Amino acid sequence: MDPLRQWKLSPMDLPSRSRWYDYSQARDQMLKATDTKHAPWYILRTDDKRRARLNCIAHLLSLIPYKSVAAREDQAAQALHEGSLRRSERH
Repeated sequence: MDPLRQWKLSPMDLPSRSRWYDYSQARDQMLKATDTKHAPWYILRTDDKRRARLNCIAHLLSLIPYKSVAAREDQAAQALHEGSLRRSERH
């Protein structure tokens, strides 16, 4: 198998590979400079895209403050049980 066909290298790929270290340094500096308590950066490892998405959603939901609500019986079911609500007759 021809490696150039497998990877489909473009003319820009080889020069950009030589600059990978510079890109990585600039990225790290940007993350460090812009990471705040109010708006933090989170890095997702994405070897498994499905798992990464689910973990991201779970993480974001965990950041939302909420109060626990006591479970209550559905009002419609309660009214039906008490007889104040009748099921419609379907023919």
